[in-house]
Amino acid sequence: MDLTLAMVVTVVVIALVFDYTNGFHDAANAIATSVSTRALTPRVALAMAAILNFVGAWLGVGVAQTIQELIQIDSAPGEGSAHALTIVLAALIGAITWNLITWYFGIPSSSSHALIGGIVGAGIASATTVSWDLLVNKVAIPMVLSPAVGFLGAYLVMVIIMWVFRKARPTRVNRGFRLAQTISAAGMALGHGLQDAQKTMGIIVLALVAGGLHDGNDVPFWVIVAAASAIAAGTYSGGWRIMRTLGRRIIELDPPKGFAAEATAASVLYVMAIGLHAPVSTTHTITSAIMGAGATQRFSAVRWGVAQGIVVAWVVTIPAAATVAALFYFVARLFLP
Repeated sequence: MDLTLAMVVTVVVIALVFDYTNGFHDAANAIATSVSTRALTPRVALAMAAILNFVGAWLGVGVAQTIQELIQIDSAPGEGSAHALTIVLAALIGAITWNLITWYFGIPSSSSHALIGGIVGAGIASATTVSWDLLVNKVAIPMVLSPAVGFLGAYLVMVIIMWVFRKARPTRVNRGFRLAQTISAAGMALGHGLQDAQKTMGIIVLALVAGGLHDGNDVPFWVIVAAASAIAAGTYSGGWRIMRTLGRRIIELDPPKGFAAEATAASVLYVMAIGLHAPVSTTHTITSAIMGAGATQRFSAVRWGVAQGIVVAWVVTIPAAATVAALFYFVARLFLP
């Protein structure tokens, strides 16, 4: 096996490892609210989320193409391929490192933005062309927009629910919304697969292009299968640390609030992925929606100290992952031919 092929295989394997960490890191996004309100048991919720993550990965490739186009890597023989693949590998290392750090401390940061930070950091360190227009229009603007829409949308949905059911008995309302949460949690899981599995697909295609094994015009069937399977397996392995933060520490959730948050966040994910091909964060979106739903009770019901820590992690994610990726690139260059 020559150096280029060996590096392609290595990058693909590490990309699938990232996809797996994405699954267990972001499993809480889809099911934390349903588990905390006891609409679903943890194992049933995880199994449902894993299956729908797999299904969601087949619903489009627009986000994968956006990830692929963030930096301009062309196929080149010999040392050129090895250098291009080192850039992709550095991006993955940056993303995985930040994912593991935030998972360990139970911080619901964004795997998506960790990957994007890794790509940008590796691109800058290697003097590779970064598509700044694409970064602003498809990443930065949706990164700000999706949490804002999630917060306001969940707030409005919850206000409507409170008005419609204002005369109903709370026990009956809770029972009904526990059933409704099964549907909204399924929608979140499908949206998570639609968004996040595609990001790994984009990285794998980028590696294939860098190794001169693909023209980058489509996503091969085997790449879709591999990425969908990896994120589903990661999701089923669970993410209990982050689940506690999303499900319990931000607000005290009840079934109506859980439904409002999940339904709103899922809608935002679909619009961003299918309509705009924007790789937004499922973590940012569901967390903001939970805050919005909780704020209808009273603003003090939201534990803003916890929320502040989460927001800080959001801001730090891209530069932190970019820094790790850049450092790895410089170290790796010492060992390349």
